[in-house]
Amino acid sequence: MNEKSTYKNKLSGFAERLKTEPAVVAIQTVNPISTVNPVEKVEEIQLNVWIPKALMKQLKAKGLDIDKSMKEMVNEALSNYLTQ
Repeated sequence: MNEKSTYKNKLSGFAERLKTEPAVVAIQTVNPISTVNPVEKVEEIQLNVWIPKALMKQLKAKGLDIDKSMKEMVNEALSNYLTQ
């Protein structure tokens, strides 16, 4: 049997089956992930700054090297600067 006729056989009566057969609803359970040390929520506010392109490239490269986000590195750098 060729591919075209097999496809037609699969579709024959499809519309009628949709009308008569009950819909099957998938049930999914969601289980929360428990954390060992829950992270304390800190109120945040957005800061937008313009920095030189070369500095941004260095920041991204450093983040990849030490596996930290830009946000983490900037927060750490500002905290260190302000506590000097």
